[in-house]
Amino acid sequence: KLLEGDYGGFPVDRYTHSLQTATRALRDGRDEEYVVCALLHDIGDTLAPFNHFDVAAAILKPVVSEANLWMVQHHGIFQGVYYFHHTGQDPNQRDRFRGHPYFEDCAKFCERWDQSSFDPDYDTLPIEFFRPFVLEVFARKAYDPAVIRAGERVAVLVHDDAVLADPGLVESVAAAARLAVANARLQAEAHTRAIEL
Repeated sequence: KLLEGDYGGFPVDRYTHSLQTATRALRDGRDEEYVVCALLHDIGDTLAPFNHFDVAAAILKPVVSEANLWMVQHHGIFQGVYYFHHTGQDPNQRDRFRGHPYFEDCAKFCERWDQSSFDPDYDTLPIEFFRPFVLEVFARKAYDPAVIRAGERVAVLVHDDAVLADPGLVESVAAAARLAVANARLQAEAHTRAIEL
């Protein structure tokens, strides 16, 4: 309710914007956790307008996947492509994250749901509709590895059927694939941390 009545120059207040973002994500088939992230992505906007995404990320961090957390934490920079030119800032600031495993997810969130959720005529669902979603997500065990990594990308290894005939070769290929995936993850994390510095 803190966001209610705060229009910030938009046709709907931030409260309606948050409800509308969640409504659109839900109607597009996104899962419960994603919808909760959409609902809360701007929760810190009134208290911390320049880093509201950090407030939302801090609230969500213990109970959402790495992918959804990254999306919430970076959506403020990604949204800049739509309006930073009005404030004298570089609208392409998000490009410094290009190549990150969750770049496209965040760009999609901003384009499809966040950016388009300022429509006063849209049939936005009420907060009561989302209450069970929020209660379910926040009832999770904090920092549960099964949840935190749930948004992790997976790799598919395409191989010749002859590989399966040699168990030693299968194990070697699997070990090499695990190493490649772990290396890619470490590179992405290092890239993100370097950018944040």
